[in-house]
Amino acid sequence: MLSFGGGGLFGLIVLALDIYAIIKILDSPASTGGKVFWVLLILILPLLGFVLWLLFGPSRRSTGRF
Repeated sequence: MLSFGGGGLFGLIVLALDIYAIIKILDSPASTGGKVFWVLLILILPLLGFVLWLLFGPSRRSTGRF
């Protein structure tokens, strides 16, 4: 029988956050090399890659968009 416990829910949350980050990376004005680096980091290390992208990846400049 399939069990949908806390571990499965945590995995789904990490997957959703990783997909969000990859979409934002591909939509960013960063260089191709930078995009490839961040996407590979997130694919290889899903949780750590997302946290690193969240801390260091996005531009800190204000673009006027929310």
